[in-house]
Amino acid sequence: MKNETYQTDIGRIPVGWVPYRVGELVSFSGGSQPDKSTFKFRPSKGYIRLIQIRDYKTDKYETYIPEVLARKTCGEHDVMIGRYGPPIFQILRGIKGAYNVALIKAIPSDKVDAEFFYHFIRNENLYGLMESLSRRSSGQTGVELSALREYPLPLPKKKEQIAIANALSDVDALIASLESLITKKRAIKTAAMQQLLTGKKRLPPFDKTQNGYKQTELGEIPEDWEIRHLGGIGAFTKGAGVKKDESNSGYIPCVRYGEIYTRHSDYIKRFNSYISKTVSLTATRLSKGDLLFAGSGETKEEIGKCVAFVDEVEAYAGGDIVILRPQWGDSLFLGYCLNSDYVVKQKSSKGQGDAVVHISANALKSVQVIMPSSEVEQQSIATVLFDMDKDIELLDRRLNKTQKLKQGMMQELLTGRTRLV
Repeated sequence: MKNETYQTDIGRIPVGWVPYRVGELVSFSGGSQPDKSTFKFRPSKGYIRLIQIRDYKTDKYETYIPEVLARKTCGEHDVMIGRYGPPIFQILRGIKGAYNVALIKAIPSDKVDAEFFYHFIRNENLYGLMESLSRRSSGQTGVELSALREYPLPLPKKKEQIAIANALSDVDALIASLESLITKKRAIKTAAMQQLLTGKKRLPPFDKTQNGYKQTELGEIPEDWEIRHLGGIGAFTKGAGVKKDESNSGYIPCVRYGEIYTRHSDYIKRFNSYISKTVSLTATRLSKGDLLFAGSGETKEEIGKCVAFVDEVEAYAGGDIVILRPQWGDSLFLGYCLNSDYVVKQKSSKGQGDAVVHISANALKSVQVIMPSSEVEQQSIATVLFDMDKDIELLDRRLNKTQKLKQGMMQELLTGRTRLV
């Protein structure tokens, strides 16, 4: 049956729905906090947790204040809004306590199912409006409550609100389970890297050749492994010839230095920039097996981040990329190895500069790596880690598709284009 609609002052909405604006159904209460001199940083009798925006991401900065000074409080299921950014207008919940001035509590009236409103306020159109209003002046000025109160909220009957909320909550539960599984898989991969790339754990059949360990300047390693300087593995060269405004000028794949630590991990899975044939004439062409290092970054942890180029495609490297062309060793293994904790510490110690940190090819030449003497064992280790990456990548794709499905469902259900009742 066709979904009938009628015209209202907030636009066309389904027959049976009532036109409201957010402020007619929901009130907002800003937070407060006492002086910092009253703070404690562990649970104490007579104290309550003081919630800040960052606490919804980590418990690292837990803060507590005297209960008698807690003027504004919230429960775990209350809808909380991050007043300031970036990013502005974060919709948060899940913590019980007193909340500070950077948070606003949304308090729905009896006409609105709280879970329905939680999903409604997370829609992308509303977020875009709040962000654009905040950026009208220089910097971010905070959530414009007057505009939020005026935002249209077409409301179905309670039964349909609950049905919509339940459907969207089911998808949220699936998203949360996928995110949890991805986090677990990444932790397993990190642990595997720490064990396999230092020889603490050997793969079959190499575990049968284990003849004990030897002490080195990088710690204990298997007797049949060795330590090499990067300068002894191959020759270094530099990327060149790609300006920022040229990185989307054509169809030939290109890697820019900033992408190494923002878009890539261990090896290049896909390209994000493409240059024209003309630009490629002055750029550095990559060869299969090349190892690409970020030559500069904002922190010492970013500089020297490495990715391996393991494809046969024509591709180029832009400036501020240092390239190692190995003459020995498995490149995929090295891609993983050169991002290990013990290697990152070496690279960080060789960075130069403050506002922008740089690392040169000469500095990278002295970096030491632990490697199996057998390239076959290197390849076996790389294959195990590669398979883990593929598993994580498949889950990432599923998560991305589910998140897009959720956005589509919100557009359909919260506007009444698709009805559940």
